[in-house]
Amino acid sequence: MKQLLILSGKGGTGKTTVAGAFIELAQARAFADCDVDAPNLHLLAAHQIQPQHRDFYGLDKAEIDSRVCISCDLCREKCRFGAIRREEIYRVDYFACEGCGLCAALCPVGAITMKPAVAGELVLSAKERVFSSATLKMGAGNSGLLVSEVKKQLRDAALGADLAIIDGSPGIGCPVIASLSGVDLVLIVAEPSLSGFSDLERVLHTAAHFSVPAAVCLNKWDTNPRQAERIEEYCRRNSLPFVGKIPFDQAAITAVNSGKTIADLPGLAGQGVRAVFAETMELLNGLGDE
Repeated sequence: MKQLLILSGKGGTGKTTVAGAFIELAQARAFADCDVDAPNLHLLAAHQIQPQHRDFYGLDKAEIDSRVCISCDLCREKCRFGAIRREEIYRVDYFACEGCGLCAALCPVGAITMKPAVAGELVLSAKERVFSSATLKMGAGNSGLLVSEVKKQLRDAALGADLAIIDGSPGIGCPVIASLSGVDLVLIVAEPSLSGFSDLERVLHTAAHFSVPAAVCLNKWDTNPRQAERIEEYCRRNSLPFVGKIPFDQAAITAVNSGKTIADLPGLAGQGVRAVFAETMELLNGLGDE
């Protein structure tokens, strides 16, 4: 199964809009949303999925048994994260606890235990089409591990699929690094702005660091033709595949706000994304199987 990952250097470039259109154009049997901090691909694919949910457990968290605790205050004094609160009874601040286990090791009466804590929720729909996603719990720090689980359950459930389209996170953080593992091609959706160009360079360098082939497309290119030409020239100068550009189209906003993709729009955005899709698929198929 070939994996196409769609990334952007910053939020708001239209990455998920392009991903939703690609899923529709490819009639993809397998797709995933690896933006676990703020997943929204399901909004464009709601009619195609029947999700089931299960808890994702991250780092263990400390828990104090007030019936055993002798209020010696040793745990609070030694906790470098300030996660132990002394009130009527001693308690652990879930968001401050880093799961190091020092308090449990130091407690003289064994009142503190480390217990698995829910760090997020995994979502899987495995009917006619396979959709994998997850939502990280507020304050949890396991985004990279959760992304890896999203990709694992996609692979396990979609063994017969030829293509998987993955909507990644914006930026270059842990979710992006985890989503890069095992993919055949990264399509980076850029916008023609000064910050868009800078962020494009960063995500290109990240993909190159992990030896993942990358291609570039421009969204809303005609909002700043000068910066658009600068990005195209950058790609030519660095021998980076530039697979096309999508113009701004008011109809695209209406379509996305209605939970639809831009794949079937008759106007400029629809034409642009279809051309980008064709070029990207040709590039992906030309890479050959690993």
